[in-house]
Amino acid sequence: MSQSAPRETGKRDNAEALARLREVLASGDEARIAASVAAFHPSDLADLIESLGDDERVAMLSALPAGVASEALVEMEEEEHPEEILVALAPRKRAELLQQLPADDAVDLIADLDPEERAQLLAELPVEEAGELRDLLLYGEDTAGGLMTTELVAVPHHLKAAQAIGEVRRQGREVEAFYNVFVVDEQRRLLGTVPLDDLILADPERPVAELVVPPLATVLPSMDQEEVGRLMSRYNLVSVPVVLEGGRLVGRITFDDVIDVLEEEQTEDIFRLAGLYEEEVRGEWSDAVRGRLPWLFLNLLTAILAASVVYLFSSTIQQAVILAAIMPIIAGMGGNAGTQALAVTVRRIALSGKAMPGRWRVVVKEVVVGMVNGAALGALTAALSVVVGGHATLGLVVLLAMWGNILVAGFAGSFVPLLLDRLGIDPAVASSIFVTTFTDLCGFLLLLGLGSAILL
Repeated sequence: MSQSAPRETGKRDNAEALARLREVLASGDEARIAASVAAFHPSDLADLIESLGDDERVAMLSALPAGVASEALVEMEEEEHPEEILVALAPRKRAELLQQLPADDAVDLIADLDPEERAQLLAELPVEEAGELRDLLLYGEDTAGGLMTTELVAVPHHLKAAQAIGEVRRQGREVEAFYNVFVVDEQRRLLGTVPLDDLILADPERPVAELVVPPLATVLPSMDQEEVGRLMSRYNLVSVPVVLEGGRLVGRITFDDVIDVLEEEQTEDIFRLAGLYEEEVRGEWSDAVRGRLPWLFLNLLTAILAASVVYLFSSTIQQAVILAAIMPIIAGMGGNAGTQALAVTVRRIALSGKAMPGRWRVVVKEVVVGMVNGAALGALTAALSVVVGGHATLGLVVLLAMWGNILVAGFAGSFVPLLLDRLGIDPAVASSIFVTTFTDLCGFLLLLGLGSAILL
């Protein structure tokens, strides 16, 4: 595969670059347009294209060479809807762009289109390429099958080393980048891989079968993409083969695709911890309202529940007003401690998956941490309360309430996500609301209940 000229990758003044780009676009000179962005990395070029209006985007991609345009298109953010720009291009141009892309990138680009638009695009491609994309579209978007590309280098096991090198050269011209040479049998079942250096240095007459290294890992097309990413990270793989149940090789997944997946999954988990399910980073205000309002309604209900506990002890608060000042301290510290335990536990689940060893020992650890931290923080808060309130019994109430609530927070922050995970519920989505409600309720109950029993 030919190497492109070096591209600029440093930071740019986007305003100036955008102004120059619009000036060149206005000229309509395709050669000049292509030359003006020749030094840009596809990611930088995608950023500039995203800053253009809809008509300018179409004009820009129409003027660029198919290889450059296709690379920039797949680098655009998903919420910018690059698939709509593709549809707006002339039929011949969009067919050229799709043919320039690896099969997995092409599928990602057209998967979100309406069935009619997708069928029209596929009809413009050669029969063999269209069939390959149709096969990939059958797999779920979040599975290994939806992530893989069918473009790979595979050699039969019965070849000699010299013959295999010739086959690698032939196939390699059609593959964008390959990191492994797969070895297959007559039914295309995967036998393993052969390192390129071993193949090149081997005696020309040596059978490839003697050079085969068993694969460290394989994945089925149905495997979740997050599991694929975890597997590749664990074994430090640059690519992983995708096989059917019988071991037949159907594709490969490369590390660059997995990086995107891990970033997407981590962003999703961060949003879910805050109760945001579908909101995009650059989404419209209506998307933000739709994603956040149900969460806020649920939080309102739990806040009312916590407030009802305070109302039940209203007479206690009237007789010991200082408890009202201490309440948010107890509840807030419990919430923070619970969030810490929750974050660590959810992360542990994400890294270990369903096979997480000693999962319930995590609860014991967090309870012990809560006991120690609660004693230290309770003692400090109690001392301050005695200074302000003037009597030791208040300090005792604060000590026990703080200690108990942080201990409860450690238990809830670890137990709740483990329980939800065991029940098949995503702990990143549902845990926080239970943990914060539990710590608020326990904090108020402990402080006001002990205050009623000891102070009054």
